[in-house]
Amino acid sequence: MESEDGMALDWHVARALLEWQLEMGVDEALAEAPVDRFAVEAAAREAAAQREAAPARAAAPVRQAAVDPVAEAEALARAAVDLPALRAAMEGFDHCQLKRGARRLVFADGVATARVMVVGEAPGRDEDIEGRPFVGRAGQLLDRMLAAVQLSRAESVYITNVLPWRPPQNRDPRPEEIAMMLPFLRRHIALVDPALLVIVGNISCQALLGRRGITRLRGQWTEAEGRPALPMLHPAYLLRQPLAKRESWADLLSLKARLRDLSAPG
Repeated sequence: MESEDGMALDWHVARALLEWQLEMGVDEALAEAPVDRFAVEAAAREAAAQREAAPARAAAPVRQAAVDPVAEAEALARAAVDLPALRAAMEGFDHCQLKRGARRLVFADGVATARVMVVGEAPGRDEDIEGRPFVGRAGQLLDRMLAAVQLSRAESVYITNVLPWRPPQNRDPRPEEIAMMLPFLRRHIALVDPALLVIVGNISCQALLGRRGITRLRGQWTEAEGRPALPMLHPAYLLRQPLAKRESWADLLSLKARLRDLSAPG
């Protein structure tokens, strides 16, 4: 340390002077150049704000583009070259909430080369447990109905549903659930390539025909997915309304006649 005249101070003298300054209240050494205290404070506030914002930016989630379930289902369905590939695609499809509450996927049953393809609505409790469509009381009635016109799932019929997973409490499927599973159903029909379709129940008519009102639609031949289609009452409805079996018998006879015409030469 030097004195004001440039002479060096004794160490003990210099220390004594510093101690005296401290006793007088001096707590900071001044530089040769002036310091802008306002700028120092502003810079400190800005640095603190940057430190607070940095963790927030690091923790902020990266936004991903919204996934269109229907578009993804269409892409997966198109890529399926056969029925095993289609089943695998459906099992890997995670956008339908019904999958989370179901025991297993209910894909299909019967003969994949059959001329008749039956399209039901959705699995029930028994189907969810067994993993095959139409195995409960309604399914047993369907088997008897088919047998009455010499048809069976063991030899001449292929059966599937609009939805492969059971809705909670057997409620009606929601429109968005039908929409996202419809591409798989259409691909299913294309791969099986049946001569005609039997569309069972309101939900199936809504999916394939865009219409509801099965009691009005039943028995009237129409077209779905480029082939003849016959809407019919659901066997579960017939269990509740036995008198309606008369109409279903007429529909079965119409189905038998249509198959006979398809088999006729020429």
